[in-house]
Amino acid sequence: MKPIRIDFAPPSLRRALFRLHPALAAAGLAGVLLCGGGIWFATQLAGERAARAAQVERLQARQAALSKRPAAVVQTAIPEAQAVAVNAAILQLNVPWRELDDAIGAATPSTIALLALEPDAKKQMLKITAEAKNSDDMVDYVRSLQQQEFFLGAALARHEIGEQDAGRAIRFQVDVQWRAR
Repeated sequence: MKPIRIDFAPPSLRRALFRLHPALAAAGLAGVLLCGGGIWFATQLAGERAARAAQVERLQARQAALSKRPAAVVQTAIPEAQAVAVNAAILQLNVPWRELDDAIGAATPSTIALLALEPDAKKQMLKITAEAKNSDDMVDYVRSLQQQEFFLGAALARHEIGEQDAGRAIRFQVDVQWRAR
């Protein structure tokens, strides 16, 4: 015969828990723990998302601040004399020194002593002051300068013999015009 359960206690939570099968109780407890873990994980994700949204907002505000155009600069009139002086300085700074040095170095033999190089950027002219032991070396040097590709032409401007020098060196000046870049 089957046992009959007779229960005269009124229905309550205590009675339901007492009659609950242990496997169902464990499953219920696991479900409650899983729900609690899910809620905790969701709040963590929401916090991270809010932090990232705040960071994006700060970056956008920073980008907007950086991208604002600067205030219009007041135009000031530059006096004509100052503009001419600035342009002359820029011309002097734009002298092709490397090309001049290469061309002069290739044309200058060991018998010529260079004393001075004076560029005139406006005229694209270079005054070379040098010394030679004899007139043949001087003339050969002028021809050598004329043959350089970087120079348009070279001309002997003046020369003088050093009477007081023991070696009686010839000091001369050559005007050389260079090619525009």
